[in-house]
Amino acid sequence: MLKLELLVIITLICWSSDNIHAYGAVENIQTNLLNKGCSAYNASNLRSFFANINETFEGLRAQISSDNKNKHFAVEDKARGEVMTYAMFQCRNYLSKTQCLSCFNTATSQIRNCSAANGARITYDSCFLRYESDRFYDETNEPGGGVSCGNTSSTVTGFTVAGQQVLMELLRATPKIKGFYAATKTPVAGGSAIYAVSQCVETAMKTSCLNCLEVAYNNLQRCLPNTDGTAYDAGCFMRYSATPLFADNQTIDIAPFLKQGSTKKWGIIGGVVIGAVLLLLVLFAWRWFRKSKGVQRADILGATELKGPVNYKYNDLKAATKKFSAENKLGEGGFGAVYKGTLKNGKVVAVKKLVLGKSSKMKDDFEGEVKLISNVHHRNLVRLLGCCSKGQERILVYEYMANSSLDRFLFGNRKGFLNWKQRYNIILGTAKGLAYLHEEFHVSIIHRDIKTANILLNDDLQPKIADFGLARLLPEDCSHLSTKFAGTLGYTAPEYAMHGQLSEKADTYSYGIVVLEIISGQKSTDVKGDEEASEYLLQRSWKLYERGSHLELLEEAIEADEYDAEEVKRIIEIALLCTQATAAARPTMSEVVVLLKTKNSVDHLRPTMPVFVGTNVMTREGNSTSSSNANASISIVSAR
Repeated sequence: MLKLELLVIITLICWSSDNIHAYGAVENIQTNLLNKGCSAYNASNLRSFFANINETFEGLRAQISSDNKNKHFAVEDKARGEVMTYAMFQCRNYLSKTQCLSCFNTATSQIRNCSAANGARITYDSCFLRYESDRFYDETNEPGGGVSCGNTSSTVTGFTVAGQQVLMELLRATPKIKGFYAATKTPVAGGSAIYAVSQCVETAMKTSCLNCLEVAYNNLQRCLPNTDGTAYDAGCFMRYSATPLFADNQTIDIAPFLKQGSTKKWGIIGGVVIGAVLLLLVLFAWRWFRKSKGVQRADILGATELKGPVNYKYNDLKAATKKFSAENKLGEGGFGAVYKGTLKNGKVVAVKKLVLGKSSKMKDDFEGEVKLISNVHHRNLVRLLGCCSKGQERILVYEYMANSSLDRFLFGNRKGFLNWKQRYNIILGTAKGLAYLHEEFHVSIIHRDIKTANILLNDDLQPKIADFGLARLLPEDCSHLSTKFAGTLGYTAPEYAMHGQLSEKADTYSYGIVVLEIISGQKSTDVKGDEEASEYLLQRSWKLYERGSHLELLEEAIEADEYDAEEVKRIIEIALLCTQATAAARPTMSEVVVLLKTKNSVDHLRPTMPVFVGTNVMTREGNSTSSSNANASISIVSAR
């Protein structure tokens, strides 16, 4: 232990020494610290971790100091065995290369105070630096963001109104600008001006940038009419000031990105043309609507603004799967059979033949919904690569997951394989994937059928949620949706199973059941105990929680030296928070992510007693991949 501590001290000293002597003095700029945070978890392999940090910082420095161009954003990642390190640096585009490097030096010096933490983030008014053991480059809104307001209130008449207008224009324009950066100077009464800047990380999606800046814009409203305000988050930055932040020649003309629709001239011409063809449009409108109503629905959700999926040829997919042979069949779920396929270029994919039945609505919706879900990109969601339509056939092509589904590691031939760390990573990764679907993608997608069979594992046993978006999507203007049941009993929230009331909280409930399965290695529908005192998993979990005997739920295959008892208890309590009887009482998935990543107790969020949705219809043994038991009768079983 002493040697390990000595290694940490020596490494930190070397870091600081290298920083001071190797790079010399640079032009200093004022770096006002806005926020700093260290992960609650330490790196498992300190030698590899520190080596990775050294190399990622060197890589970032090399990119920022490159002679080729004035670069203000860089990412770098390194791997040593199982130890992965991802790093990102960004400084404001109005800074010179020397100023940017100066801020980088300050950031790297201060962030090392996090010592052995496996993740850290530091934000200044001039730059920010972050590193993590997980890839985070597309993240924008995360806990740790905030706002900082100046102390001086403006005496200029109309300063608040002008400031709101400036910030709104930045909000509208920045996500449309290449590089996600804008800087403006806007004159106000009395000869003064408002300088403003907004910026998103370049690896974010356009919609994520917009969402992040919307939060920043709302936060800055509390600063006005003060003469300075700064809002920051994991993936964006917005600031205004009555004091110059940059030279006048460093502003960007954002007017072209604010235009909506046509000019007055073209509006008049367009009006004449529209008037001439209006009658024809009315005559054909009803027929067009009936034929394409499914695509219209996707248009309303914004899918038509997205990049479409790759269209594969049917014969190519048929050849790739050996004519959809039984030997290539990976499994079968509620949406259809899945086959392993090898394309002509050697790429291995998963090919899903959809079963749409005779519903013309589902067939009509195919194009729009596939376009939507093909633009969903997250490390914990299975990537849709493309699709194929031929006659009545509808086929989806996904990335291939070599380790198949989670249920095989919990209940199948690989039962007992997963250690506690791997289980925790699956629990956290699944929560992140659901939070993205519910809150971070530009439309809210409710999965409806979260279960272990729909959580796939890649080569590194990282979880990826499958089959999202294949059920109906939740309209943005609805808080809940009454709909036909389309889930799996044992995982299904009571309000959805009994009344068809669907919201994101139905997924939260299902997620809670999955967490209990991951911890216990017991199926949610399996019964433990004798005939008189038989208990389903949720009932058993609640009883153990009430007695304070949480750890009795833990699967015996997990070694005692693999886990921290308090962490296991905390995660069981989070699962029970997710399975509370009423949807309103359950946390959102983004709140679940925060709870999982903190080491603090959740005693202040004590769960209330759940109910269990049971079925008196027994499914066939081993049919864990079946997606729906829609005809099963539903009963409520007391958790006590």
